[in-house]
Amino acid sequence: MNTDSSTRFIFKGADIRGNLVRLTDSYQSAIGNHDYPDDVKLLLGEFLVAAQLLASTIKFEGTLTLQAKANGAIRALMAETTHDGETRGIAQLAEDGTRYDFSALKDGLLAVTIAPTGKQNYQSMVPLTGSNLSECLKHYFDQSEQLGTLFHLAVAGEEAAGMLIQQLPRQLETDEKLREEHWNTTQILSNTLTKEELLQKDNATILKHLFAEEDIQLLGSTPVTFTCSCSQARMAGALASLGSAELEALFSEEENVELTCEFCSTAYTFDAASLTRWLSGDQATH
Repeated sequence: MNTDSSTRFIFKGADIRGNLVRLTDSYQSAIGNHDYPDDVKLLLGEFLVAAQLLASTIKFEGTLTLQAKANGAIRALMAETTHDGETRGIAQLAEDGTRYDFSALKDGLLAVTIAPTGKQNYQSMVPLTGSNLSECLKHYFDQSEQLGTLFHLAVAGEEAAGMLIQQLPRQLETDEKLREEHWNTTQILSNTLTKEELLQKDNATILKHLFAEEDIQLLGSTPVTFTCSCSQARMAGALASLGSAELEALFSEEENVELTCEFCSTAYTFDAASLTRWLSGDQATH
């Protein structure tokens, strides 16, 4: 039974919402096909959780991608999720890297890309400032959304978890002073959450412990599953992008060409005839 989930909640009577994410199977699937250093596994777990938390703050149908790019030991970290919880992620490392913790992303960029189905993509970018991903995401919301937002991320063993708390535009709380006092108190209480509690306690227990005086309503949960969008057709399209001259050279040297998906490590094999069938048939290549 899949226990991975993204669960929304609201503070009734207040302009504050939140989300709790728990990943086990999907996190293990994302790292299981790769021989990542331990620090990279932890970071990728944080990115997978953070992508779910970000997706919970917007209404969309399509794909959200959270990606960090840098020039250090970690070249890129990427987590992707659809609106219905299908997720995948990957890390790209430098061959000569030694340290693979968050400092390996120093001076890089953090990008959030929304690809709504049938509509134009849009992207926001901020520098990777801060000592961890939670701080960078807070900076992202300060700059792009101008909404008070806190992130708590925790990864240990086979599990990854996270919590988002966000102040919404003024609607229910009309007194600005009381509104800010409420938000400041919420931040203080939220920051007492430990990583052990986040990983080990159930959602209701966490919220009751943190916000005992608040009337909080748990809303619907979205199941989260590791799903890779690779396919024979997509790989055929990737090969076709090389151009006819390079393809001819490839098949003159090898009878079969094999491509392996970076996300799930599935291998796809083509000979010249099968590639031609995929490219000339009715199957979509993108």
